[in-house]
Amino acid sequence: MDEDTVVSVDTKKINEEVVKDTLKEVYTSLEEKGYNATSQLVGYLLSGDLGYISSYKNARNKVANLDRAEVVEFLLNSFLK
Repeated sequence: MDEDTVVSVDTKKINEEVVKDTLKEVYTSLEEKGYNATSQLVGYLLSGDLGYISSYKNARNKVANLDRAEVVEFLLNSFLK
């Protein structure tokens, strides 16, 4: 193995994809249960109260694994692009 070989991984891009995919999954789960998914996610992001997120299809656990600050940063960056 060549010691001069360097592998570059864009962890920011990977994290953005994880946030995006997780939000889509949670949003879909909330809609399937008949909730206003946008309102529920906003409530969670502002308060940190996981009670806003249903446990249906493991949505609560999925969103709990995300850092709320990273989610807000991702959403803001996506909006401003």
